[in-house]
Amino acid sequence: MKPGALPAGRAWVFGDNIDTDAMAPSAYLMQAPETAVAHCMESIDAEFAGKVHAGDIFVAGANLGIGSSRENAPFNLQQLGIRALLAKSYARIFYRNALNLGLLALICPHTDRISDGDSLRVDPLAGRVHNLSSVDDLNCEPIPDHLLQMVHDGGLLAHLKMRSG
Repeated sequence: MKPGALPAGRAWVFGDNIDTDAMAPSAYLMQAPETAVAHCMESIDAEFAGKVHAGDIFVAGANLGIGSSRENAPFNLQQLGIRALLAKSYARIFYRNALNLGLLALICPHTDRISDGDSLRVDPLAGRVHNLSSVDDLNCEPIPDHLLQMVHDGGLLAHLKMRSG
């Protein structure tokens, strides 16, 4: 069973070249996860971690997740409640780390048509984002079925466990 459209969530819009150091600052990598998560994106928006809610959507321009290959970056976003990532493009390892953790990541070439605070409904099956605030529909690259199933199962480890037993 694959997921359909997700419930609407608030858009948190950032620009191009958001690196993994912003999402997972190196000073907190050896701290308890809840401490590290509290510092996610603080170099760009000091209040982000305290304001984001479960079901919100992280929106960026090009090259989301550049920098080191640490999986702490998508993990921190997921732990804050981010349900989906939308970006014009991703660093390859970041993209795969997000999907492996069970975090939906869509390539959406029109993220510049989304404003901070917009209400978005993401439909990964259709490869569409419905902007309920501007009544705009955006096309995204659909995620291959096998990766979408893995995300739906809760990520790579959960997916493999379900398939092996």
